[in-house]
Amino acid sequence: MQGFRLIIVGIGVSFMLDSLNTWLIHVADLDQALAAAAWGAGSLNGVSWDQVVIGSACILVFLLLAATMSRPMRQLELGDDAAAAQGVRVSPIRLGLIVVGVALTATVTAASGPIAFISLVAPQIARRLARTAGITLAPAAVVGALLCLSADYIAQHIAPTPLPVGIITVMLGGGYLGWLLFTEARRRL
Repeated sequence: MQGFRLIIVGIGVSFMLDSLNTWLIHVADLDQALAAAAWGAGSLNGVSWDQVVIGSACILVFLLLAATMSRPMRQLELGDDAAAAQGVRVSPIRLGLIVVGVALTATVTAASGPIAFISLVAPQIARRLARTAGITLAPAAVVGALLCLSADYIAQHIAPTPLPVGIITVMLGGGYLGWLLFTEARRRL
């Protein structure tokens, strides 16, 4: 599938699933609807220690799988032809990377809801801090965790009323990405 077509299909699927979520919240009772709304905003408030233990075990397994694919992933940055010339089986590695990435995202989202902008902002900040040409996995994960913890602290202690962490990450992440786009546009002029 071409990149643009994949984006359009993703937007269409997103809207269909969003309408399904809206319908489910509409037919649910009030307590379930409020819990779903809090989860949808991305909140760490309802995460129990059981979820932390199970989630951590799943994340550890998926991170180990990602680590085994780190070398081929770096070679894929050179392009499919160059990676294939170095002995990388491009299609299986790409599929494996997608599956591991989706599994990591699904594990975290299942417990805390969709905490927006962490996955977009953390790699960019990590790349600038590590001063590397590409995105490195470990610095991006550490920066993402620190951003999430910082946003949660702001949401719980600095905001006038406790807020879901997703609201803070959208405000901070959207501002950062806006600044990043603005500086990139100025650099090109």
